[in-house]
Amino acid sequence: MLSIIASIADNNAIGIHNKLLCRLPNDMRRFKRLTTGHTVIMGRKTFESLPNGALPNRTNVVITRNTEAQFEGCETCNQLQEAISLHQHENEIFIIGGAAVYEQAIGLADKLYLTCIHHTFTHADTFFPEINDRDWVITDCETYPSDELHLFPYTFKTFIKKKNRPE
Repeated sequence: MLSIIASIADNNAIGIHNKLLCRLPNDMRRFKRLTTGHTVIMGRKTFESLPNGALPNRTNVVITRNTEAQFEGCETCNQLQEAISLHQHENEIFIIGGAAVYEQAIGLADKLYLTCIHHTFTHADTFFPEINDRDWVITDCETYPSDELHLFPYTFKTFIKKKNRPE
């Protein structure tokens, strides 16, 4: 199963200057819980934005056009399809960003794990691709208010591609 995991704002924003839009500790816990023990595929800029390098307890794959590039603790591939093929035997692979990789993967993905941040970030410079409602069905939805640790209200949503939906 190919899954995409992302935090997106009301205007589909996902980042500002190669950083996350905001800090949501519960989103980070959910990300860690879902991706630990799995392969995570990301673009070079996403890898470079990680504060401590490769994510622990996961197989990290970085997609880059630079055939000479090496990233500590990571596998390197030149194309998304190559990265997916190398790990196709696994039960779930996660696409974790950035925008160009999400754009390539959205048509291939079976599942979306989205954190929908209920705010519009007007200075964002990176965006998630449009989700076609005809292709996806929401299977899980949990909404949370803002609080002392979460500046904005947010909703965890899980989508499954309609063609893959169990009858």
